[in-house]
Amino acid sequence: MVPLTALWIPILLSAVIVFVASSIMHMVLPYHRSDYKQLPDEDNVLAVLRKAGVKRGVYMFPFCTHKDMKSPAIAEKQKQGPVGTMTVFPTGPVNMPKFLGMWFVYCVIVGIFTAYLAGRTLPSGTVYLAVFRVAGTAAFMAYGVGQLVNGIWAGQPWGVVIKHFFDGLVYGLLTAGTFGWLWPR
Repeated sequence: MVPLTALWIPILLSAVIVFVASSIMHMVLPYHRSDYKQLPDEDNVLAVLRKAGVKRGVYMFPFCTHKDMKSPAIAEKQKQGPVGTMTVFPTGPVNMPKFLGMWFVYCVIVGIFTAYLAGRTLPSGTVYLAVFRVAGTAAFMAYGVGQLVNGIWAGQPWGVVIKHFFDGLVYGLLTAGTFGWLWPR
């Protein structure tokens, strides 16, 4: 067993490496540019949402409770469309530094759980490839596999979900490489 305190360098360094890689993947490489679409007639749609008093939250439309799901009225609304969910952020400019800070904290948390699992299953001196496998699997579960839920329940297009799944694979491999490289000998 390797104590968590002996793995603080790979925890933090893997978080930094994933943070930098994700910045490059989202801001430099072109494949995420089509992830979001503009609303048709955006100005009018936003005016209607403002007038309706829509505040921060997650909305489902047409809204129904579990017992109403099979009602003819809901079925007709769903048939007419659109059907979906909508996430509304707080009013004002997007606070990108806050989101980036939370993303970095998430990367550290993934590193901590990866370190915990690897540290409990692998002794000091374990060869690079064995550390790579355990750390990579744990990190990929956090960064990549969890993205599938967005396609299943949040209605995100599968093309977008697969891109994030691929990103998670890259982040998992980078985390695995960092842990394998810096594993205590």
